This record gives sequence, structure tokens and C-alpha cells, in this order.
Amino acid sequence: MAGSKRFEPRPDWSDYEARWLENYDRVNYTGLSALVFNRTHGLIETDRRLAPHYPTVLELGAGTMAHFAAVTHGFDRYIASDHDPKVIDWLNGRDWDPRVEVQQLAGATLPFEDDSIDRVIATHVLEHVADPVGALEEWVRVTKPGGVISLILPCDPGMGWRFGRMFGPRRNAEKTGLPYDYYMAVEHVNAIFNLRHIIAHHFPDRQERWWPLRLPFPDINLIYGVNCYL
Repeated sequence: MAGSKRFEPRPDWSDYEARWLENYDRVNYTGLSALVFNRTHGLIETDRRLAPHYPTVLELGAGTMAHFAAVTHGFDRYIASDHDPKVIDWLNGRDWDPRVEVQQLAGATLPFEDDSIDRVIATHVLEHVADPVGALEEWVRVTKPGGVISLILPCDPGMGWRFGRMFGPRRNAEKTGLPYDYYMAVEHVNAIFNLRHIIAHHFPDRQERWWPLRLPFPDINLIYGVNCYL
């Protein structure tokens, strides 16, 4: 008689995402994680080519709005979007600058007209997207000529990233009962080694920054930031 099959079922993703959101800042913005994330949000904001004012800004995958505090230029309208309704509920339950609009959007199909957004910001988003080229094409569609698409990506699965997360997010996540390695394996579907070449091909006019060593090698860095000018 054949033995019983052993396969651990998938976690309750709805419950998992709720707990992840509840503990997001605790996981990513304490200890070493805080140093990395707080420092690296500025990678795409210190570029001298950025305009002093972008009338309409769209942030995709805004999450807990961790990047918003790093934005230094002026704006008239800041659309903070996420695909997850739990994130939207969380965002709507807090007070923001009156120029901030919270919208539930899927980044691959945006409900905006062509050439209607001055700046698109997507931090720690593109590594999660099943079709990164299609997503970038959509983001370019809605961005005005002369606008900018700003991206921040983890250097996953580079050696530095794999080593560094042992001392930060993984430990903090596991303290809250979250299976960090499983989540990263399921969610980070695009490697930085591939994404950097996709970005380089489609955006010849760009300003790149690596952190912490600045040399353009994913294995020795933790974070990649780039402003893509259209």
C-alpha cells in the first residue's frame, strides 16, 4: 500500500497579507532594515535632473507610503495606489496631505489617458510583476513626454542581498510568525540581474544609483535605484 502523500498546503494568503501589512513597518523599518530602507528611498530623490515640481505624481504599490516622506519636489496631485484592498483600507484609515488621493489600481492596466502623468514612482514593485516589460510599457503610456519613471529594486538574489536579509527583515518577520523566506520566494519573481538589463534596453536616458557601494554590480549591493527619463 502506498504511503500517504506529504505536501504542506499553501498558507492562507488573505490572512498572511493582513498580518504582513500590520507588521510591515516593524519588519522593514527597525534595526539594520531601517538603515537600508530609509537611506535607499532617497536614491531616486537626489537626482539633480529631477524637476522642482511635477504636477501629477502616481505612486504604484505605495504600501504603507514609506516613500512619500522622501519626496522633496513639489506636486499638485499625488495618487497613492496599490492593488491590494487591505492596503487601500489601511491607507484610507490615515490622514495624509490633502493633495494625496488613494486609489486601488492594478499597475499593468492603468485607468489614465495617454501622456497624463508627470512622474511615476514604483519602489519595490517590479520584482513582483509577472510581466515586467508589459508593466513598463503601460507606465510609459501614461507618462508625459519629458516625464520620469522612478524605480527602486532590491538586489535580489545577489549575494549581498541574500546575506544582508539574514540580519534584518527575515529575523523581524519571523518574530511576528511570518514565513519570510517563503513569501520572498513566491513574490520576488524577477531577479535584479534580469531587470537591470530590461531597464537598460528600454530606457537609454536614465540615471542609476546603487547602494551601498555605488559600483554597478548587484552581488555587492543591496538596492538599485533609477530614474528613467522620457
